[in-house]
Amino acid sequence: MRSARSRELNQGEHRAVRYYSHMKLNMAEEEDYMSDSFINVQEDIRPGLPMLRQIREARRKEENQQEANLKNRQKSLKEEEQERRDIGLKNALGCENKGFALLQKMGYKSGQALGKSGGGIVEPIPLNIKTGKSGIGHEASLKRKAEEKLESYRKKIHMKNQAEEKAAEQFRLRLKNKQDEMKLEGDLRRSQRACQQLDAQKNIQVPREAWYWLRLEEETEEDEEEKEEDEDEYKIEDLSVLEKLQILTSYLREEHLYCIWCGTAYEDKEDLSSNCPGPTSADHD
Repeated sequence: MRSARSRELNQGEHRAVRYYSHMKLNMAEEEDYMSDSFINVQEDIRPGLPMLRQIREARRKEENQQEANLKNRQKSLKEEEQERRDIGLKNALGCENKGFALLQKMGYKSGQALGKSGGGIVEPIPLNIKTGKSGIGHEASLKRKAEEKLESYRKKIHMKNQAEEKAAEQFRLRLKNKQDEMKLEGDLRRSQRACQQLDAQKNIQVPREAWYWLRLEEETEEDEEEKEEDEDEYKIEDLSVLEKLQILTSYLREEHLYCIWCGTAYEDKEDLSSNCPGPTSADHD
């Protein structure tokens, strides 16, 4: 009994000693919160610095992971075949090749062109290895379809450009016609005013035609629904602006020796024919 009890006491003392030693070691490792090493620590409190450090650390880990994946990546069977094929094609044929040995026996030397006269090829015919699963002629069919699609696209673009050019040309033509019409109307009004003034100077009370004078033409247009004219007489709407201008300028030149584009009343017909460029606006450009 005594020996068993003494063994239990010894075991308890050993446990107490071990626990005390462990606590003392931990206390020695920990820093005292009142010590200089703890007080003098200056924390870096610059704004955004911890976030930047985390970003740099995450980026570094990602780069390391990518490098490790690249090193550990196993090459596929196609890649290995391609590498072996490239290495084999880069190496020149040696004497162990039966075909090359036969050529050498017939007098062929490395780097020499084929043929009796040396006019053949120097390099071997390149290999065109087909690695896909498509049938023979499929790539040519795809190429042809791509060319047809490209040609169709080019035709569409060409037709679109032609349509745009045609529309722009029609717009320019309409604009030019409108400008020419406005110019003709302005020349006609000037001719009507000049005719009215020159007729008044000659005491002509009634114009030869109602539209020869600007004011009478306006009155005639207002009373157009109330008056009826004979069929053999000119109606205002029967004549275009150009026809009216030609008739009225001819009247001014013959009756008054006046040209609206020169703005001059000439002395006689000889003076008019010699000094006036012509009876139209184009002659005065």
